[in-house]
Amino acid sequence: MSILSRDKVKLNVQVKDKYEAIRVVGQMLVDAGHVPAEYIGKMIEREDSLSTYLGGGLAIPHGTNDARSLIRSTGMSIAIVPDGIDFGEGEPAYLIIGIAAAGDDHLEILTHVAELVSDDDTLETILHTADKDELLRIFEQGMEA
Repeated sequence: MSILSRDKVKLNVQVKDKYEAIRVVGQMLVDAGHVPAEYIGKMIEREDSLSTYLGGGLAIPHGTNDARSLIRSTGMSIAIVPDGIDFGEGEPAYLIIGIAAAGDDHLEILTHVAELVSDDDTLETILHTADKDELLRIFEQGMEA
């Protein structure tokens, strides 16, 4: 099972609030078998206690520490929200990346994502692509899938 695959990418997502965005990326992780459905509630619980908005249009929702036991395998899901959605920091998030990481995998994933989005050209490509395969190629560079 790969960390990221076509079935865990949604482009042009329209959501009414950050909680719907979290449910979208969470449900992709559930559907792929990485986590059970209750993990989504733990993602929302995490968001309520500490925003997962990292700046630069990026939010990385993930479960609480006590949700780690629910994770069956490491997975990542991506939703591109062209209109942006407020994650409570006064700036819109356009790139929502859901993570369920077994062990210490989250550190590698977060580092890789941070490196990708720190490059303005790469971030622009990610946010404006209409091609899931192109998005997968970008994210898989330098990351074992």
